[in-house]
Amino acid sequence: MFVIMVYDVEVKRVGKVLKTARKHLYWVQNSVLEGNINESSYKRLKMEISRIIDPDYDSVIFYTFRTTKYSKREIMGIEKGGQTQFL
Repeated sequence: MFVIMVYDVEVKRVGKVLKTARKHLYWVQNSVLEGNINESSYKRLKMEISRIIDPDYDSVIFYTFRTTKYSKREIMGIEKGGQTQFL
């Protein structure tokens, strides 16, 4: 499945959320990651993120798609991130 993850977390947790998410997804822009992952990796990602965030202050949104067949990605301005994963 294709997943887009968007997050808005307190500054002291940003690094941990980003590092955890980059194990599974590609960073594409500030607070946005995307990529193709299987169901078990998706569940693991959500579990790991839930252990880091404070649900009373932080927000993480996952958009899931079965396929990207009918999607289009258009970038205006500079392209941030990329398809490489750094751990």
